[in-house]
Amino acid sequence: MVAQRGLKGLIVTCHCPMPDGYSSHIRMSPGEFDTYVALVAKAREAWQGKVDVLLGLESDYIPGAETWLKELHERAELHYVLGSVHPQVGEYRAIYFTGDPVEYQRTYFTHLAQAAESGLYDCLAHPDLIKNESPADWNLEAMLPHIGKCLDRIAATGMAMELNTSGELKAIPEMNPAPAILREIHRRKIPVVLGADAHVPTRVADRYEKALSLLQEIGFTSVSCFRERKRCEIPIAQAMASLRPVAA
Repeated sequence: MVAQRGLKGLIVTCHCPMPDGYSSHIRMSPGEFDTYVALVAKAREAWQGKVDVLLGLESDYIPGAETWLKELHERAELHYVLGSVHPQVGEYRAIYFTGDPVEYQRTYFTHLAQAAESGLYDCLAHPDLIKNESPADWNLEAMLPHIGKCLDRIAATGMAMELNTSGELKAIPEMNPAPAILREIHRRKIPVVLGADAHVPTRVADRYEKALSLLQEIGFTSVSCFRERKRCEIPIAQAMASLRPVAA
């Protein structure tokens, strides 16, 4: 699917292992990390000359785990570390949900800012994922002042943020983040990386054309990608021209 869609490369970003069995049912164990690295290396070798396969990681942020995560990231030569906060994870919810869904939303965005300030990551994943936890309690207009303060903190770090197309498949069917948040990201000159959160091969680069058009409408002229933890920019027009339509 990668080659069929016209992509030159793919960065694999599986969910990282976490300490103390944290959400162990949805991620690799610490002991499986080396196997993961080896599997990506094997895929890179198999696709050499056709698709550039690179090693990345989607690495959960929770306050207090910074040292453990730093040591994990140093265990392999990663090209891209995608930082994420997952409010739907039972262990996270058990710590931070106090019964007030709006306060939980505020906590989530505060943790995104803390993740950026930790220096552990290159980009922040699906940055309004929290809206799908309790859609009836989501009021973007009311939350925007707090989101804006958190975006100011993120912008100060120079970190990128993701536009995740899989949001259209969730409870609130729109990409993560919502257009109003994307406008605030653009206003602060925060770089944006595209992600499909594919999980299955058929969703690789899913809805990228729509995402690129949205970014253009808002005023972005480029999207970012990473190699060896260094960011580079690709003009949106060039990215759109390179994409091939999904085969019928």
